[in-house]
Amino acid sequence: MLEFFFDCSSPWTYLAFHNIQPLAKEMGEEISWRPILVGGIFNSVNPSVYESRKTPVPLKARYMKKDLADWARSSNLAIKMPPSVFPVNSVKAMRGCLWLLRDKPDAMVPFATAVFEAYWGDDQDISKDDVLSAICTKCGLDPQAFFAAIAEQSIKDQLKDNTDEVMARGGFGSPTIFVDKTDMYFGNDRLPLVREALARRKAGAA
Repeated sequence: MLEFFFDCSSPWTYLAFHNIQPLAKEMGEEISWRPILVGGIFNSVNPSVYESRKTPVPLKARYMKKDLADWARSSNLAIKMPPSVFPVNSVKAMRGCLWLLRDKPDAMVPFATAVFEAYWGDDQDISKDDVLSAICTKCGLDPQAFFAAIAEQSIKDQLKDNTDEVMARGGFGSPTIFVDKTDMYFGNDRLPLVREALARRKAGAA
């Protein structure tokens, strides 16, 4: 099993979301997509993120900007860092991902991709209803159905449950990836290790 806990408000998650798909296909794995709210994780178990944003280390911040640009170029993605609105409230978009996983699973990846592209590539505020409506229309989804679904208590509860679950399993941010439930990896740059874990499992099963 390959699980991918993610929030569209993270640039590193955008990279990993893009890069894990060909990896999974290469290794013959299905991805279990698990939308979360990363702000809830930071509030609960990783508040140091807020402190580092408030008082960044200049040399580290400069390198991280280069590192992100290098990874974006390697992945052939456009990422503007920081966007005009950062951090952004992604709760509606992530509830939308859960709605699609429940009712229209084939539409989730195209929708999440469009959300990532709108925010990180086109510098649009994905907390805004008009931006989300345009993304729905682009993906062939009914905006009215989208907003009705994300207001459902069951969808709100599922987003909280997913967020609580990843923390309970040791996660502290996005993206958090699990191979076979217990083998955890964090971040886009750990994907080579994910590939090796999957290859080891496949070799052991042969």
